[in-house]
Amino acid sequence: MIFAQTLDGAWKLRRVGSKSAFKAHVPGSVHLDLMRAKKIEDPFVGDNEFAVSWVHECDWEYSRTFEADPELLKGNRIFLECEGLDTFAQISLNGAPLGATDNMYVSHRFDVSKKLIPGQNELKITFQSPVNYVKPLLEQDPLHSPGDSLPGASYTRKSPSQWGWDWGPKLPTSGIWKPIRLAAYSIARIDDIRVQQKHGRSGSVALDVLVTLERYKRTSCGIEITLTHPDGHVEAKHCKAIGANAKRSINIDKPELWWPNGYGDQPLYTLEASIICDDRPLGTLKRRIGLRTIRLEQRKDNHGRSFTFIVNGVKLFCKGADWIPADQFPARVTEEHYRHLISSAAKANMNMLRVWGGGIYENDVFYDLCDEYGVLIWQDFMFACSMYPVNKEFLANVERDVGHNIVRLRDHACLALWCGNNEMEWFLADRWGGDKNALRRKQYSKIFHELIPSIVNKLDPATAYWPSSPASHQPFDKPNDQSSGDGHYWDVWHGRLPFTAYRTQYHRFMSEFGFESLPSYETCKAFAGGDDLNITSYVMERHQKNSAGNGLILHYLAQTFRMPKNFEMMCYVSQLLQAEAMRYGVEHWRRHRGRCMGALYWQFNDCWPVCSWSSIDYYGRWKALNYAAKRFYSPIMLSVCEEGAHAQIHVTNDTTEAAKIEVRWSLERLDGKVIRKSKIKTIIDAEQSKNLADLDFSDDLIDDDIRQAVLVHELLVNGKHASIGMTSFVPSKHLDLPATKIMVKPKTDENGAYLEVTSEKTARFVWLAIPRHDVIFSDNYFDLPAGRKVIVRIDGAVSPSALSKVKAFSLRDSY
Repeated sequence: MIFAQTLDGAWKLRRVGSKSAFKAHVPGSVHLDLMRAKKIEDPFVGDNEFAVSWVHECDWEYSRTFEADPELLKGNRIFLECEGLDTFAQISLNGAPLGATDNMYVSHRFDVSKKLIPGQNELKITFQSPVNYVKPLLEQDPLHSPGDSLPGASYTRKSPSQWGWDWGPKLPTSGIWKPIRLAAYSIARIDDIRVQQKHGRSGSVALDVLVTLERYKRTSCGIEITLTHPDGHVEAKHCKAIGANAKRSINIDKPELWWPNGYGDQPLYTLEASIICDDRPLGTLKRRIGLRTIRLEQRKDNHGRSFTFIVNGVKLFCKGADWIPADQFPARVTEEHYRHLISSAAKANMNMLRVWGGGIYENDVFYDLCDEYGVLIWQDFMFACSMYPVNKEFLANVERDVGHNIVRLRDHACLALWCGNNEMEWFLADRWGGDKNALRRKQYSKIFHELIPSIVNKLDPATAYWPSSPASHQPFDKPNDQSSGDGHYWDVWHGRLPFTAYRTQYHRFMSEFGFESLPSYETCKAFAGGDDLNITSYVMERHQKNSAGNGLILHYLAQTFRMPKNFEMMCYVSQLLQAEAMRYGVEHWRRHRGRCMGALYWQFNDCWPVCSWSSIDYYGRWKALNYAAKRFYSPIMLSVCEEGAHAQIHVTNDTTEAAKIEVRWSLERLDGKVIRKSKIKTIIDAEQSKNLADLDFSDDLIDDDIRQAVLVHELLVNGKHASIGMTSFVPSKHLDLPATKIMVKPKTDENGAYLEVTSEKTARFVWLAIPRHDVIFSDNYFDLPAGRKVIVRIDGAVSPSALSKVKAFSLRDSY
């Protein structure tokens, strides 16, 4: 490329059929521009979602005029390059049609060499209503769509969740959602860089680099390939371009390996290819790579067939959550917000996120950040919970976006797996489709057992492909079975089973399970106010997209906690409920490390302010679950499996080194009086889980005594404090918790601000908050045994005056 002219920024937008236009901003979307122009209210507030439903039933035209830069006109070939158009667009330049699009997941290029003129030009992009596009198709064959969505999404290559989901609004927007520009080229452009890593037994790594060109003139040119090491050292290699390709190998004798979060560092190398002609660079393309091996092992064993990710020879227990789009209008997600979310996953000791198939292939910055923070990506292709057409045109469209995104993402260090879809094989195995089940299975197989795996094998054979989540090792053969593959488990929540039901499940990899909660009280106040701050109010129920959701929260709350005294405490207690549910599941599966090798809960984030399964709400606020995840995903974890008056103490070590363990336990009354206590000192081997003690407190917890006592447990690893917690033998609602004052002393040291938190009596689920400040604490919603001191650090700068206003609540304060 010799010159580029951005077309981002100021545009005009009008509804087709209307003469009046208003200011718009690109990248963006119709809804965002209508809000800026004050044509509609914010759809995320109150019940405005329904008041703006007319927007997605209209066609919209974006237009702008621009002066073509003289440097641009010097190119032999000039292209209009659109990184993302959502979705059904007609593009024209100076009145001449350039083409049409029908896929939001791919970039589009239009040759405008003979259509661009010196001086003033006019570009128009007209978007057809997505819901109107699918109406005639639905009349021919009403393919299944999720019940919480507008019908017809599966006929489009557009984000399914924009049409509505059981956590998201029905707002299928349109627009120029990614950058757009004009680019001029002289001789050629670099179309792609493909890197294949070969890890030798001696520890060296060879990089085979293939550079693909798109040529515009028959002129000899060379390629310069530079590799910048993590320490800044640069080495350059030259090669001649033969036809459309150039190849070169680079040997790295002492490579710095990339590791997932919790296993080591994330050093990254930068590979840059440049076209050189007459000693002049004519275009470059960069890739950032991490040196690592990764494979999915599925080996027969005593429990069936394993499902284990192995990175650099280490068997990982994958810890994380399922990712959905971070905004219903993805064009406004900033790098800062992506960084907050990915860093929050890493701080919670996660090493994997599953990019769910009902959303979008995320922006490049998302994967760059996952590379930086060591968060592996299980990448679904964008298909979920629906049946899809298999006509020639649709399959060609699928091939475009699958191929485009494989090429775009395949060199990221974080990429661990390609997965065909979400839950479709499971549904079909359960006779989804009724009388047409056999036909639907055949149609399904054409996409997910034939087309997509063939594309993966061609473009990225180094990365494993998995046809669906959940699935087994054979098509349609018990796809949610516990003996092989991955599993989704929803009998806790949808099935109303108690949290202890998680302990009956032994899936080889649990890739989806979840529990809802309300968002934070501050988040609720952003979309509701006054009398609507009530779990059963009209507005709160508009921000609860699961029809049974609030009822299920109350159902489980009644089993576990006392009824909260106000709505703020309802938000708090619902989050405790969610955190406890996920803790039961994750601790159980980590105790059975080896049989189960992954737990990804549903879901990590939100696309709007809503009651949902997320652990971080739309505004980036950590719920109790994200703090609990930091504890139950810790590299070395102590967990207790209680039943009646019995307790087993387990320690699980996910690290690659053995550790000296000391467990201090005490059965205590709620006023702090010790009934029994002991210590356990041992060594826990690397990558192992161990039952350290079977304790029977039947003689100590007679009759009402069981309501007056808890088991306090502290873990020391290699002589350093690692965790402290407590286990009760009755539901928290039946504990006779004493009223107590929680003392919080703000202090500072060379590492910044911290809090000393103490209580004379037992305090459960201590919640710290600083009014009008959204901060991340090193721990929160934690148990505080009587007479103990907990140190809590604060992430980021907080003024002394703000620190002095820290508030502390416990479960006893909720009723």
